[in-house]
Amino acid sequence: MAPRHEAPRLPGLVQTRGGAQEKPIELPAVAAAAAVAAGAAAAQADDTRARGAGGGVVGAGATRADDVWRAGRLGSMASVALSEAEKVYIVHGVQEDLRVDGRGCEDYRCVEVETDVVSNTSGSARVKLGHTDILVGVKAEMGTPKLEKPNEGYLEFFVDCSANATPEFEGRGGDDLGTEIANTLYRIFNNKSSIDLKSLCISPREHCWILYVDVLLLECGGNLFDTICIAVKAALFNTRIPRVRVLEDEEGSKDIELSDDPYDCFRLSVENVPCIVTLCKIGYRHVVDATLQEEACSLASLLVSVTSKGVVTCMRKVGKGSLDPESIFEMMETGKRVGKVLHASLQSVLHKEESLGPKRQKVGFLG
Repeated sequence: MAPRHEAPRLPGLVQTRGGAQEKPIELPAVAAAAAVAAGAAAAQADDTRARGAGGGVVGAGATRADDVWRAGRLGSMASVALSEAEKVYIVHGVQEDLRVDGRGCEDYRCVEVETDVVSNTSGSARVKLGHTDILVGVKAEMGTPKLEKPNEGYLEFFVDCSANATPEFEGRGGDDLGTEIANTLYRIFNNKSSIDLKSLCISPREHCWILYVDVLLLECGGNLFDTICIAVKAALFNTRIPRVRVLEDEEGSKDIELSDDPYDCFRLSVENVPCIVTLCKIGYRHVVDATLQEEACSLASLLVSVTSKGVVTCMRKVGKGSLDPESIFEMMETGKRVGKVLHASLQSVLHKEESLGPKRQKVGFLG
């Protein structure tokens, strides 16, 4: 029997597909969280209802926990049904920095990353975070620059919410969410501070490269924005764009000559490409990389777009609840801190995977 291929295994929160192992859950921590939740459910149920379970709502008086939990979903993502005991368990565990799966409030789950998984694209990546599975393909095509930016190329995003991800996406159920995610990605990536868009220009006002980024949601298990952003960055890192030459004849007309050498290409620098860190407000604390169950206990989240140097490029609130200024500041600082670690781990994995060369055995279902 041939030996099973394993991708490089790295310490940290990001691992390549085939080599990732989930962090073992510490049983004492889970037992402690269970004790906290059970005691709170028995002795402080009335107090919980009066204080509210999450969302950091201000200016509207006391919010009943039942009203918070009945929302059942954050934004337009997939919903999940929770019992009263499960909600109390989650909320009080977060207050003690002990989540259901044994993580702390600022801990990510293991992330599986694999690039170059689709052969007919300029670049591609598949990322799995918990039960969220994302496939991204990048296609480079020549087009005409925009009138307001004649010497730059640009990116276009399309998000397909597959009905296999959740039954709520059947028919046109996922259209609104897909549009919302695509608009968010456009704001974050389609600017010169994130990507050198001038390098995509072939001939000012006439020809440029347009990168069509297609995102497919294969499975929806919470924390969509973070997972999609990681997948897009990995796909852009994997993207190869053919080199072209502009030839001008005696009459002044220009012809485009495209290199037919697959190795004669250039790549985009993704060093300044940001990643999104989503922070969910649950009770009086906030968590990163929330599961669907944790999202159901929150009314408001903050999306923080962070670069590898910890610079915040964009922020957006998601959900029906509101956040007070102090909470926003604390969540922003957490996002900056966690985002820097996320970038470092992702870059390390991408470079290690690339160092394996063309002999790297693909381990994904598209390999």
